[in-house]
Amino acid sequence: MGSQKTVAEARERPAVFTGKRVERLASHLEAVSGRLGRKPVVVGHSFGGLLAQILAGRGRAAVSVAISPAPFRGVLPVPISMVRSALPVLRNPANRRRAVSLTYEQFRYSVANATDEREAAELFTRYAVPAGGRALFQDVLANINPWTEARVDSKNPARGPLLIIAGARTGSSRQR
Repeated sequence: MGSQKTVAEARERPAVFTGKRVERLASHLEAVSGRLGRKPVVVGHSFGGLLAQILAGRGRAAVSVAISPAPFRGVLPVPISMVRSALPVLRNPANRRRAVSLTYEQFRYSVANATDEREAAELFTRYAVPAGGRALFQDVLANINPWTEARVDSKNPARGPLLIIAGARTGSSRQR
């Protein structure tokens, strides 16, 4: 989706992440999967878990695994932990048009909450890049927006098996 080859490059040019909508992200992954010659196994965590379910619903995955997936339209209620994790983006409506970076503390709560401090710091340094706010706004507001792109066709008979893994630990219950 961008020309960045490293985390450092992505952090230097966060603007490439702006404007990415749920449909654009899902269509990109669908196009990639279409070039593979056969349906892939799709695994995603959080927002990636939502995208894995969208691809499965489109019949583009042989098997899907959604790990603590972001909810889609019709999943109620939206977990408080998800809203809290999304607050760095959602607290400012202008972030719909921006790429937003998490601070280490925000990353620790929302992404690396089940790891020790050393591993969390390493994950943040190696992988944390800005994310476009538009798709996050679309997802969190999916249940009040009848035109949302954060939809999953859960009744498509062409979808493969789906395993959903839900974590029980949140940032507030992390061991110290």
